[in-house]
Amino acid sequence: MPNPLLILASQSPRRREILSLAMIPFETVHIDTPEIFDPGFSLDENVRRIALEKASAASHLFIDKEVLILAADTVVVLDGKVLGKPGNHDEAFWMLRSLQNRKHRVCTGFALLSADNSFAECVATEVEFEPMTADEITRYLDTVRPFDKAGSYGIQDPLMACHVRRIEGCYYNVVGLPLSSVCRAMKPFFS
Repeated sequence: MPNPLLILASQSPRRREILSLAMIPFETVHIDTPEIFDPGFSLDENVRRIALEKASAASHLFIDKEVLILAADTVVVLDGKVLGKPGNHDEAFWMLRSLQNRKHRVCTGFALLSADNSFAECVATEVEFEPMTADEITRYLDTVRPFDKAGSYGIQDPLMACHVRRIEGCYYNVVGLPLSSVCRAMKPFFS
């Protein structure tokens, strides 16, 4: 039996770049689903559930095809509070200011879904920044405009990379997809 077609349910260029490192052919689809946290569930449960909801929504586009759908949701967590995507420049500035000179966690829930099986996992990475001045934060925000990124930053951005003191865990998880965990989880889906 041939391997299923791998579908990445995301339009994130960062996730596409990371997944391409695995050298497995894949296609992408855009899925627009609500990313609502349920206070009755833990953070890990929420990001796994949201990723599975994205994968499930994508599966409806492939009713008659053998596919393996990969979806993910990434959040930044500081002192137990989720920092999502900023609504504006001021909120982004506040987020980055809050993250300075302290550790925070980046959690990515990812889900794999096929016709017969599903799998979901949450991967966490700790990140610590060197202090940034108000001018450095403003320069980063004005230059990179990271308003589509959880926590208001992309660790892969050159201006931000200059301020990373320490990472404990998977670097690619912070970018948006924990590649080694995803590859390990995909093995049972492929022959």
